[in-house]
Amino acid sequence: MFRVKKNDMVKVLAGKDKGKTGKVLKVFPARDRAIVQGVNFVKRHVKRKRQDEQGGIIQQEASIHVSDLNIICKRCNRSTRGGVDVLSDGSKVRYCRKCREVL
Repeated sequence: MFRVKKNDMVKVLAGKDKGKTGKVLKVFPARDRAIVQGVNFVKRHVKRKRQDEQGGIIQQEASIHVSDLNIICKRCNRSTRGGVDVLSDGSKVRYCRKCREVL
């Protein structure tokens, strides 16, 4: 089971944006990476492709490794690594390791 999912609120643990929080926009499970809103901006040089299109330098979010992210619990509002628990019916759920709330 993957730790981080789309629409989770996460906190960045390492890198140039350490301490920032944001919402997960997209997850790449094969590469263990995620794109977080407002975090890890990179500048990209774009060439004009059509006459009416404008080229130049654009800023966009780049992916960040999921090991550098912690889920923010909605109940206790703290960042946690998150645990996985197996329910009696066999399904898996993620939970907050600090307040035991199901995420």
